Amino acid sequence: MQASQTSIDPAEIAKFEAMAAEWWDPHGKFKPLHMLNPCRLDYITRQIEAEFERDLREEAPFKGLRLLDIGCGGGLLSEPMARLGAEVVGADAAEGNIHVARIHAEQSGLAIDYRHTTAEALAEAGERFDVVLNMEVVEHVADPRAFLATCRELLKPGGLMICSTINRTARSFALAIVGAEWVMRWLPRGTHDWRRFITPDELRAMSKAAGLEPLDAKGFVFNPLTWSWSISERDLSVNYVTAARRP
Repeated sequence: MQASQTSIDPAEIAKFEAMAAEWWDPHGKFKPLHMLNPCRLDYITRQIEAEFERDLREEAPFKGLRLLDIGCGGGLLSEPMARLGAEVVGADAAEGNIHVARIHAEQSGLAIDYRHTTAEALAEAGERFDVVLNMEVVEHVADPRAFLATCRELLKPGGLMICSTINRTARSFALAIVGAEWVMRWLPRGTHDWRRFITPDELRAMSKAAGLEPLDAKGFVFNPLTWSWSISERDLSVNYVTAARRP
Protein backbone atom coordinates (compact mmCIF):
# COMPACT_ATOMS: atom_id res chain seq x y z
CA MET A 1 0.00 0.00 0.00
CA GLN A 2 2.81 2.37 0.84
CA ALA A 3 4.48 1.81 -2.54
CA SER A 4 1.22 2.50 -4.37
CA GLN A 5 0.95 5.96 -2.84
CA THR A 6 4.34 7.41 -3.81
CA SER A 7 2.99 9.90 -6.35
CA ILE A 8 0.08 11.13 -4.26
CA ASP A 9 0.12 14.58 -2.68
CA PRO A 10 -2.97 14.71 -0.42
CA ALA A 11 -3.15 18.52 -0.58
CA GLU A 12 -3.25 18.44 -4.39
CA ILE A 13 -5.93 15.74 -4.41
CA ALA A 14 -8.04 17.77 -2.00
CA LYS A 15 -8.02 20.75 -4.36
CA PHE A 16 -9.62 18.73 -7.14
CA GLU A 17 -12.01 16.86 -4.82
CA ALA A 18 -13.44 20.25 -3.86
CA MET A 19 -14.16 21.09 -7.51
CA ALA A 20 -15.31 17.65 -8.70
CA ALA A 21 -18.97 18.55 -9.23
CA GLU A 22 -18.02 21.21 -11.78
CA TRP A 23 -16.10 19.03 -14.26
CA TRP A 24 -18.73 19.16 -17.00
CA ASP A 25 -19.71 22.81 -16.55
CA PRO A 26 -18.00 24.66 -19.46
CA HIS A 27 -18.40 27.93 -17.57
CA GLY A 28 -17.29 26.64 -14.16
CA LYS A 29 -13.92 26.15 -12.51
CA PHE A 30 -12.72 23.87 -15.32
CA LYS A 31 -13.48 26.39 -18.06
CA PRO A 32 -9.76 26.55 -19.04
CA LEU A 33 -9.71 22.80 -19.72
CA HIS A 34 -12.94 22.93 -21.73
CA MET A 35 -11.40 25.67 -23.84
CA LEU A 36 -8.14 23.75 -24.24
CA ASN A 37 -9.73 20.36 -24.86
CA PRO A 38 -10.18 20.59 -28.68
CA CYS A 39 -6.50 21.50 -29.01
CA ARG A 40 -5.44 18.68 -26.69
CA LEU A 41 -7.57 16.18 -28.59
CA ASP A 42 -6.12 17.27 -31.92
CA TYR A 43 -2.59 16.59 -30.68
CA ILE A 44 -3.44 13.33 -28.94
CA THR A 45 -5.39 11.81 -31.82
CA ARG A 46 -2.75 12.73 -34.40
CA GLN A 47 0.05 11.26 -32.31
CA ILE A 48 -1.84 8.01 -31.79
CA GLU A 49 -2.80 7.89 -35.47
CA ALA A 50 0.84 8.23 -36.54
CA GLU A 51 2.36 5.92 -33.91
CA PHE A 52 -0.09 3.05 -34.44
CA GLU A 53 -0.72 3.59 -38.16
CA ARG A 54 -4.42 4.32 -37.75
CA ASP A 55 -6.71 6.45 -39.94
CA LEU A 56 -8.86 9.00 -38.14
CA ARG A 57 -11.25 9.06 -41.11
CA GLU A 58 -12.33 5.51 -40.31
CA GLU A 59 -15.05 4.55 -37.87
CA ALA A 60 -13.61 3.68 -34.43
CA PRO A 61 -9.98 4.20 -35.57
CA PHE A 62 -8.56 3.34 -32.13
CA LYS A 63 -10.33 -0.01 -31.84
CA GLY A 64 -8.02 -2.61 -30.31
CA LEU A 65 -5.93 -0.06 -28.40
CA ARG A 66 -5.99 -0.11 -24.60
CA LEU A 67 -5.65 3.41 -23.19
CA LEU A 68 -5.12 4.74 -19.66
CA ASP A 69 -6.19 8.28 -18.80
CA ILE A 70 -4.30 8.83 -15.55
CA GLY A 71 -5.67 11.71 -13.49
CA CYS A 72 -8.79 11.51 -15.64
CA GLY A 73 -10.84 14.00 -13.63
CA GLY A 74 -14.43 14.02 -14.85
CA GLY A 75 -13.56 12.28 -18.12
CA LEU A 76 -13.03 15.17 -20.55
CA LEU A 77 -10.47 13.08 -22.47
CA SER A 78 -11.64 9.58 -21.59
CA GLU A 79 -15.00 10.04 -23.29
CA PRO A 80 -13.72 11.13 -26.74
CA MET A 81 -11.10 8.35 -26.63
CA ALA A 82 -13.88 5.82 -25.99
CA ARG A 83 -15.91 7.27 -28.86
CA LEU A 84 -12.90 6.69 -31.13
CA GLY A 85 -13.00 3.02 -30.24
CA ALA A 86 -10.27 2.69 -27.59
CA GLU A 87 -10.72 0.47 -24.55
CA VAL A 88 -10.40 3.18 -21.88
CA VAL A 89 -9.43 2.96 -18.23
CA GLY A 90 -9.84 6.30 -16.44
CA ALA A 91 -8.00 6.50 -13.11
CA ASP A 92 -7.99 9.26 -10.52
CA ALA A 93 -6.85 9.52 -6.91
CA ALA A 94 -9.77 11.85 -6.11
CA GLU A 95 -12.82 9.68 -5.49
CA GLY A 96 -15.24 12.53 -6.19
CA ASN A 97 -13.89 12.86 -9.72
CA ILE A 98 -14.56 9.18 -10.44
CA HIS A 99 -18.13 9.48 -9.18
CA VAL A 100 -18.81 12.38 -11.56
CA ALA A 101 -17.05 10.64 -14.47
CA ARG A 102 -19.05 7.44 -14.07
CA ILE A 103 -22.39 9.24 -14.03
CA HIS A 104 -21.55 11.34 -17.10
CA ALA A 105 -20.29 8.32 -19.08
CA GLU A 106 -23.47 6.39 -18.25
CA GLN A 107 -25.60 9.34 -19.36
CA SER A 108 -23.55 9.47 -22.58
CA GLY A 109 -23.96 5.75 -23.27
CA LEU A 110 -20.21 5.08 -23.02
CA ALA A 111 -18.53 2.03 -21.48
CA ILE A 112 -15.47 3.38 -19.64
CA ASP A 113 -13.68 1.56 -16.83
CA TYR A 114 -13.32 4.33 -14.23
CA ARG A 115 -11.32 3.51 -11.11
CA HIS A 116 -10.48 5.34 -7.90
CA THR A 117 -6.84 4.30 -7.84
CA THR A 118 -3.26 5.39 -8.51
CA ALA A 119 -0.73 4.80 -11.27
CA GLU A 120 1.42 2.83 -8.83
CA ALA A 121 -1.43 0.53 -7.84
CA LEU A 122 -2.22 -0.17 -11.49
CA ALA A 123 1.43 -0.96 -12.21
CA GLU A 124 1.66 -3.27 -9.21
CA ALA A 125 -1.43 -5.12 -10.45
CA GLY A 126 0.31 -5.77 -13.78
CA GLU A 127 -1.92 -3.49 -15.87
CA ARG A 128 -0.40 -2.56 -19.25
CA PHE A 129 -1.56 -0.16 -21.95
CA ASP A 130 -0.84 0.84 -25.53
CA VAL A 131 -1.33 4.52 -24.66
CA VAL A 132 -1.02 6.45 -21.40
CA LEU A 133 -2.47 9.96 -21.28
CA ASN A 134 -0.67 11.90 -18.56
CA MET A 135 -2.30 15.30 -19.01
CA GLU A 136 -1.90 18.17 -16.52
CA VAL A 137 -0.93 15.70 -13.80
CA VAL A 138 2.85 15.65 -13.43
CA GLU A 139 3.00 19.13 -11.87
CA HIS A 140 0.65 17.96 -9.09
CA VAL A 141 2.38 14.74 -7.99
CA ALA A 142 4.77 14.43 -5.06
CA ASP A 143 7.64 12.91 -7.06
CA PRO A 144 7.52 13.58 -10.83
CA ARG A 145 10.54 11.36 -11.54
CA ALA A 146 9.04 8.34 -9.80
CA PHE A 147 5.66 9.04 -11.40
CA LEU A 148 7.13 9.05 -14.92
CA ALA A 149 8.94 5.79 -14.19
CA THR A 150 5.60 4.28 -13.18
CA CYS A 151 3.99 5.56 -16.38
CA ARG A 152 6.75 3.84 -18.34
CA GLU A 153 6.03 0.60 -16.48
CA LEU A 154 2.35 0.91 -17.39
CA LEU A 155 3.17 0.99 -21.10
CA LYS A 156 3.50 -2.08 -23.25
CA PRO A 157 6.76 -2.20 -25.25
CA GLY A 158 6.26 0.23 -28.12
CA GLY A 159 3.54 2.02 -26.15
CA LEU A 160 2.99 5.78 -26.32
CA MET A 161 2.81 8.29 -23.44
CA ILE A 162 1.43 11.76 -24.06
CA CYS A 163 2.21 14.20 -21.28
CA SER A 164 1.18 17.84 -20.95
CA THR A 165 2.15 20.28 -18.23
CA ILE A 166 3.17 23.91 -17.64
CA ASN A 167 6.62 25.42 -18.17
CA ARG A 168 8.32 27.23 -15.28
CA THR A 169 8.85 30.70 -16.75
CA ALA A 170 8.00 34.28 -15.85
CA ARG A 171 5.39 34.16 -18.61
CA SER A 172 3.73 31.07 -17.16
CA PHE A 173 3.50 32.77 -13.76
CA ALA A 174 1.89 35.81 -15.39
CA LEU A 175 -0.62 33.83 -17.48
CA ALA A 176 -1.30 30.56 -15.64
CA ILE A 177 -1.39 31.98 -12.13
CA VAL A 178 -1.89 35.77 -12.18
CA GLY A 179 -4.11 35.71 -15.27
CA ALA A 180 -6.06 32.46 -14.86
CA GLU A 181 -6.36 32.38 -11.06
CA TRP A 182 -6.11 35.98 -9.84
CA VAL A 183 -7.58 38.09 -12.65
CA MET A 184 -9.94 35.88 -14.70
CA ARG A 185 -10.71 33.66 -11.68
CA TRP A 186 -11.07 30.64 -13.96
CA LEU A 187 -9.50 28.55 -11.20
CA PRO A 188 -9.41 29.01 -7.41
CA ARG A 189 -6.27 30.70 -6.09
CA GLY A 190 -3.64 28.16 -5.23
CA THR A 191 -4.69 25.57 -7.82
CA HIS A 192 -1.17 25.75 -9.24
CA ASP A 193 2.18 26.23 -7.55
CA TRP A 194 4.67 27.87 -9.95
CA ARG A 195 7.59 26.22 -8.15
CA ARG A 196 6.25 22.81 -9.19
CA PHE A 197 6.07 23.66 -12.88
CA ILE A 198 8.51 21.69 -15.06
CA THR A 199 10.54 22.96 -17.99
CA PRO A 200 10.60 21.00 -21.27
CA ASP A 201 14.29 20.20 -20.77
CA GLU A 202 13.58 18.87 -17.27
CA LEU A 203 10.67 16.76 -18.50
CA ARG A 204 12.75 15.38 -21.35
CA ALA A 205 15.58 14.44 -18.99
CA MET A 206 13.19 12.81 -16.49
CA SER A 207 11.47 10.89 -19.29
CA LYS A 208 14.77 9.58 -20.61
CA ALA A 209 15.88 8.62 -17.09
CA ALA A 210 12.60 6.71 -16.72
CA GLY A 211 13.43 4.66 -19.82
CA LEU A 212 11.22 6.54 -22.29
CA GLU A 213 12.24 7.73 -25.74
CA PRO A 214 11.13 11.37 -26.32
CA LEU A 215 9.46 11.78 -29.72
CA ASP A 216 7.91 15.23 -29.90
CA ALA A 217 7.16 18.47 -28.03
CA LYS A 218 4.74 21.24 -28.92
CA GLY A 219 3.27 24.29 -27.23
CA PHE A 220 -0.37 25.08 -26.50
CA VAL A 221 -0.82 28.82 -27.10
CA PHE A 222 -3.82 30.92 -26.10
CA ASN A 223 -4.88 33.82 -28.35
CA PRO A 224 -6.85 36.40 -26.33
CA LEU A 225 -8.10 38.07 -29.53
CA THR A 226 -9.76 34.96 -30.95
CA TRP A 227 -10.29 33.46 -27.46
CA SER A 228 -8.94 30.15 -28.66
CA TRP A 229 -6.00 27.76 -28.33
CA SER A 230 -3.67 26.50 -31.02
CA ILE A 231 -0.67 24.17 -31.30
CA SER A 232 2.72 25.86 -31.71
CA GLU A 233 5.93 24.34 -33.05
CA ARG A 234 8.07 26.90 -31.21
CA ASP A 235 6.28 28.52 -28.28
CA LEU A 236 6.51 26.18 -25.28
CA SER A 237 6.80 29.05 -22.79
CA VAL A 238 3.55 28.30 -20.91
CA ASN A 239 1.49 25.17 -21.67
CA TYR A 240 3.16 22.39 -23.62
CA VAL A 241 2.68 18.75 -24.55
CA THR A 242 5.12 15.93 -25.27
CA ALA A 243 5.03 12.45 -26.75
CA ALA A 244 7.36 9.63 -25.70
CA ARG A 245 7.62 5.92 -26.47
CA ARG A 246 8.56 2.93 -24.39
CA PRO A 247 11.20 1.24 -26.58
